[in-house]
Amino acid sequence: MLCVTIARTRHKHMLSEHAQLAELGAKLVELRLDYIGRSIDLARLLKNRPTPVVVTCRRKEDGGRWDRTEDERRMLLRSAIAMGVEYVDLEEDTAKAIPRYGKTKRIVSMHNFEGTPQNLQSIHADLTKFDADIVKIAALANSFLDTARMMDLMKSASMPTIGISMGEYGTPTRILALRYGAPLTFCVFDSERKVAPGQLSFDQMKNVYRAETITPDTKLFGVVADPVAHSYSPLIHNASFHANQLDYRYVPFRVSPEDLGYFLKWCQQENIGGLSVTIPHKQTILPMLTQAETAAQEIGACNTVVFSGEELLGYNTDYRASMDCLTEAMTRLSTAEKPFEKTSALILGSGGVSRAIGYGLAQRGALVSITSRNLESSEVLARSLGGKAIPWEQRHSVQARIVVNGTPVGMFPEMDETPFQTKGLLGSPLVFDTIYNPEQTLFIKGAKAAQCPVITGLQMFVRQAAYQYRLFTRLEPPIEVMIKTLKKAISPVNYKDIEEEDENDPESGED
Repeated sequence: MLCVTIARTRHKHMLSEHAQLAELGAKLVELRLDYIGRSIDLARLLKNRPTPVVVTCRRKEDGGRWDRTEDERRMLLRSAIAMGVEYVDLEEDTAKAIPRYGKTKRIVSMHNFEGTPQNLQSIHADLTKFDADIVKIAALANSFLDTARMMDLMKSASMPTIGISMGEYGTPTRILALRYGAPLTFCVFDSERKVAPGQLSFDQMKNVYRAETITPDTKLFGVVADPVAHSYSPLIHNASFHANQLDYRYVPFRVSPEDLGYFLKWCQQENIGGLSVTIPHKQTILPMLTQAETAAQEIGACNTVVFSGEELLGYNTDYRASMDCLTEAMTRLSTAEKPFEKTSALILGSGGVSRAIGYGLAQRGALVSITSRNLESSEVLARSLGGKAIPWEQRHSVQARIVVNGTPVGMFPEMDETPFQTKGLLGSPLVFDTIYNPEQTLFIKGAKAAQCPVITGLQMFVRQAAYQYRLFTRLEPPIEVMIKTLKKAISPVNYKDIEEEDENDPESGED
């Protein structure tokens, strides 16, 4: 069950949020009494409550805001129990002092905001001694290993246990808690009002991850990166799985480079179906695979892994997607049988996506030039492609037929930057920006103003995700679902306006 934490400073806001959550389908809420800034009126909060509640009043040393006396706090918790609340959350010493009464279930908890203790099992055993119905341990995860240990704790516990790894490393513990036997998993109404590191919103947990319906039979996929919270891949893959009624989920995994080998073994143990791979793992993951397609090997980067029994199979869907986009555009622009042959191409950047696109262009006979702020890196990539390196300061002197941005310059939130001044776009070259958030980067806007044909990063991102979907599921992806989901995520206001216009258009809709 999802438990939505409400932490507001005024009674009326707490009541209003509780009512809203009930309307949205929440089945349980946590009332954080320590956030209320004045005398607490329990009767007002609990009378006619629209859902069952967990009452919590956390001290500062336990990560809360309670700044009044301990006697007052314990009296408040006792009163809540006497009034018949469904659950009460008690720290170990508090549980010792407050006996069981009535039908209120006791969550006995421990919090550590500095790290994950090595002795999780013994801590768990201690907490079970204080008349607990549920044991809850929340600890900051400083690595994926911490997260894996917390999931193992939930899976092996004989008593109902909520194991929360706080922070970005620990996100999987929140999404997968019910899969591993936890009776509850916590989230917040609004992601802007988190009360603990790494919390997800009710909307994310309910509608993106559909966490309440994840079971041990649910097939898992994910994206591995460091960091990973910015990724939009969980949105489009989960929406696609849902659209095709598949009991699959796609989870973000933050994994540091030194833990990547351990993580891949964990994936095999957990029967993970496949992974999207992004920065900084695209190159370092290759030697850890049992097989990789020729393109991934020659590019030196892998962005997709499929687990097949003991086999780890690597692919590069960035390469496939980018070349699809470029081939379609060049076919429209050229009548030549081989439109890339002897065509000059300037690639901005020397990272993974630049490697993939450069490889594809060179394979098709294009004359590739690489430019980046790191000249040595540009030279290494250029040599591997049979091309040439251009100093970053001289990039505008190159008159190319194709100009590709493979850098993050212009990406949200630094949207007022561009990697290339459009006054340098001579001869109306084909402009390809691999950034998808925003879709209309300053570089793309400038290229359009200069009457250049363009390819946006959104087109490439959806195509590479579609290739991954096929590799993961062996089914055709719902492309329109992918596009709509991504556009709504990166531009929710504009997307809403477009949706409203479509609804008012009498000729819009299905054929």
